[in-house]
Amino acid sequence: MYLNRLEVNFENKPCYDIVIYDDFSDLKNELSKFDIENRKICIVTDSNVAEIYLDKVKEELEGLKVFTHIFEAGEQNKHLETVSVIYDTLIFNKFDRKDILLALGGGVVGDICGFAAATYLRGIDFVQIPTTLVSQVDSSIGGKTGVDFKHFKNMVGAFYMPKLVYVNINTLNTLPEAEFSSGMGEVIKHGLISDKDYYYGLFENHKKILSGDIKALADMVLTSQKIKKEVVENDPYEKGQRAILNFGHTLGHAIEKEKNFSLSHGVCVGLGMLAAFDVCIKKNKLGEDDRKFLSDLMEIYSLETGTDIDVEKVFEATFNDKKMEAGQIKFVLLNKIGDAYIDRNVKKEDMVEALKSICKEI
Repeated sequence: MYLNRLEVNFENKPCYDIVIYDDFSDLKNELSKFDIENRKICIVTDSNVAEIYLDKVKEELEGLKVFTHIFEAGEQNKHLETVSVIYDTLIFNKFDRKDILLALGGGVVGDICGFAAATYLRGIDFVQIPTTLVSQVDSSIGGKTGVDFKHFKNMVGAFYMPKLVYVNINTLNTLPEAEFSSGMGEVIKHGLISDKDYYYGLFENHKKILSGDIKALADMVLTSQKIKKEVVENDPYEKGQRAILNFGHTLGHAIEKEKNFSLSHGVCVGLGMLAAFDVCIKKNKLGEDDRKFLSDLMEIYSLETGTDIDVEKVFEATFNDKKMEAGQIKFVLLNKIGDAYIDRNVKKEDMVEALKSICKEI
């Protein structure tokens, strides 16, 4: 069943649609707009998603020239060698510039497949079919693709827009609790940076959201998509205001690296946001009651509010982040709930104290 559609612009021109359905039954119809009958299709997915959804998607594409490429699931496989093996599959099956890739899975699949599409034959079309919450509300939108490099997250990549983002909202009801919670880290972030009513609504509607109510989930995903769409349209290459989407990410990515990716991305972002709240409180932008509300909200959605790390190592890791600019850390903070800004003058001692507020030193 069709639920909603958003048009995303790129450089002030219509570029691709985000569509929300409650199944995969309209995927072939949506793809037909791209003359799909005369093109080879390669579904790129990982070992976890393939077990659940690959056959269903292939059934919906019956009659088309469909190939598949499956790689082992996990952030640890988000590297150039995985992309290289995708190239092998495409070359062996004689894919050319008129053919198309489908990224079926979460953020790792979308980033890897998108980067492969951006670089194979200097660019072929691809479609995002996000199956996790974090990919539906965040990583599938905006054209950022890439892989990790020598433990540096998303260090190698390209801005490359999909032809379509096809969301089956029901895939959220097959996610493990930890995967859903990880996505809620990004959802909460969207409210904090741009929409206070949405943010507080995540508390008011938490019972419906956590019960898997389709309307509640679809409304939540759509609101997050609208927030991200507006930001990326205004700053497609992350040269300015798009950086507000990195709220919680500067320290979050450093925590993720220090923990050797044993914590989910959303958990690390949540921890990064809590730490950023500590800095905001010191700057008299927010109060302790705001931090407690965020902490309580994170706990409702099973996001950890503390962890054990080496504070100094995490701080040092922030200087290897790709969001560094001219040797300065672009730290995203809040003027108030729903209003983010970029601060390039956060002191080391404030960052260290913020980290201490969410974790214990080893």
